[in-house]
Amino acid sequence: MGYGDDLLITAFAAKIKKKYPERQIVIGNSKEGTAFYSRVWDHNPNIADCRNLSKNKPVHLIDYHSENRPYIDHEKSTTSKMIWNKKFKPVPGEIYFSNEEIADANNILLDAKKFWNKNNKKKFKKIIFLETSSIKINNFQLSIKHQNKDWGYENWIQLVNKIKNDNLIIHSIHDETKIIDGIYSPKEMNFRTACAILKLSDLYIGPEGGFGHVAAALRKKAVLYFGGWISPAIIGYDFHENIYYDNDSSPCGEIEKLCNHCSDARKSITVDIFLKHITKAFKN
Repeated sequence: MGYGDDLLITAFAAKIKKKYPERQIVIGNSKEGTAFYSRVWDHNPNIADCRNLSKNKPVHLIDYHSENRPYIDHEKSTTSKMIWNKKFKPVPGEIYFSNEEIADANNILLDAKKFWNKNNKKKFKKIIFLETSSIKINNFQLSIKHQNKDWGYENWIQLVNKIKNDNLIIHSIHDETKIIDGIYSPKEMNFRTACAILKLSDLYIGPEGGFGHVAAALRKKAVLYFGGWISPAIIGYDFHENIYYDNDSSPCGEIEKLCNHCSDARKSITVDIFLKHITKAFKN
């Protein structure tokens, strides 16, 4: 599962820990008797590190794994198409940072401000954390899914060119990121540092996915591209601006082939539409 999935379970884990404070809460697969570790859960007081459990305290395993995700109707889903559980509604999760992680994020933000001052004479209005593509976009197993979910590099460039003169934009960097001129791209950034930078930002802009759940956990404003692959009614948050292609074929959940419907979504959701949602997010 991805980081977004790992964040989704944290709110439930907090409830279980409150009910059973003496137990070590772990996440895993009850059928297999296995527990998982995720970087998302670092420093979380409600989730124990399954690699370092105490023998003197009881363990409580939450059954949550790739074949038991509550927003998916696993019985109806197939190898080519995901079917969604329309009754599911996400609850904002929790993410905790160390002092070192916050310090690293502050250092990157300081460098970003120096980049701005070097290239601009006026003050920036807002700090925007931007994600433009999934790290899984070229993964041999998941690439089709993420290509269908993708808004497209050219669209992101056009959007950035509209907002970069007024706002300090920090671009999330990973192995699959395509650099966009005129905005700040750190030399390196791991996921948790990126999350800490988002905590220091005013707005998140990007595709539906892990960082959208991070923004929700941090109670940050966000403008998210949903396309037509999954509906914000299923996996989105009401306090975010969720841009959705509301069509008879939406949400398609296509994972086996490149989807014409998702291509239509990219064309339908224009840069101007995105800009209107950004303006709305700043006003709210």
